[in-house]
Amino acid sequence: MSEKKVKKKSKLTRNILIALVSAIILGLLLQSKAEILNEYIKPFGDIFLNLIKFIVTPIVFFSIIGGIVSMKDIKKVGEVGIFTIIYYFLTTSCAIVIGLGFANIFKRVFPVIATTNLEFEVGEKVSFMDTLVNIFPKNFLTPMVEANMLQIIVGAMIVGFSILLIKKESQDKAIGAVEVLNDIFMKAMELILSLSPIGVFCLLVPVIAENGAMIIGSLASVLLVAYLAYALHGLVVYSFTIKTLAKISPIQFFKGMAPAIMFAFSSASSVGTIPINIKCCEELGADHDVTSFVLPLGATINMDGTAIYQGVCAVFIASCYGIDLTLGQMVNIVLTATLASIGTAGVPGSGMIMLAMVLQSVGLPVEGIALVAGIDRIFDMGRTTLNITGDATAAIINTERLRRKGKIA
Repeated sequence: MSEKKVKKKSKLTRNILIALVSAIILGLLLQSKAEILNEYIKPFGDIFLNLIKFIVTPIVFFSIIGGIVSMKDIKKVGEVGIFTIIYYFLTTSCAIVIGLGFANIFKRVFPVIATTNLEFEVGEKVSFMDTLVNIFPKNFLTPMVEANMLQIIVGAMIVGFSILLIKKESQDKAIGAVEVLNDIFMKAMELILSLSPIGVFCLLVPVIAENGAMIIGSLASVLLVAYLAYALHGLVVYSFTIKTLAKISPIQFFKGMAPAIMFAFSSASSVGTIPINIKCCEELGADHDVTSFVLPLGATINMDGTAIYQGVCAVFIASCYGIDLTLGQMVNIVLTATLASIGTAGVPGSGMIMLAMVLQSVGLPVEGIALVAGIDRIFDMGRTTLNITGDATAAIINTERLRRKGKIA
């Protein structure tokens, strides 16, 4: 990530935090004016949400296609690529299960703050088998119109793999077209996200005014639950895989990864951490060619920390509306967050985009994003740290596998 982009991201984060603090202060001061705030301030927040909903569908569709067609080199690395993708998807699935588990265990500390400002009706419950059938689109445009994220993801994967199977001349043209569309919608996403401070402020002021200090304490509780889940996944799942599959002591691994972990935590950038992550992995014995492929791939499709964030925030937002998620809805969250990880990691504000996808996939209102958007940077520091640590385990494990087979020195 360039210095200019880092500064731009830092400035946006600062402005969102300023908007959060301003919304809290103004909301507490104007508790007697909640009705007026709902009538004249919240609509501007709704405009921001409408723009988010508008851009989510095309950016997910084209970014996933772009992610797939960019992985055509996987054929050259064969075994490494296949194992890495399977490993990433398994650990991401494990992460979202941990996130949902922790959130459900501790959801009693999440207050129910449903008010007229957070109106929502629970839709009809859908069985697991219906959920499975509904993953697959029966019409090309319907998933786009209805913002059915699972169907959009499946459709994008079909189109992406189809591009890889057509003749070379047509393939190059298709990839070029996808890249152009990706650039257009990424820029549109960047423009919309620049309005985040205004959107957060206008959505949060009425909520604070109507609910008072109770919601402030709830933000601390959801952060604590997320970081407990981050820690469990890192110390248990990664320690287990690195010990059993790479025969490396977890203490040695985390000690060697310390520089990359600290950099990721402070920068909140998986891509920006790649150079120092490669250095740490190679010092731990990973092969350079393996790390050069696995770590950038991980920065694109491996999002264990983000998966935990989706699960915790989905349960938290559902709790705010007084809703208990069904087993079918939680399965839907696992599938959406895991599959979505292939295409949205490189998108600016990917955490917010993926959360919007997850909320829509289980029928929860996107308005709930306003409750956590102001502290997204704090979430991001932990989830980025977990993401790059997972990337490193894949590089080291792959190296050990190839050494055992005598394919590398």
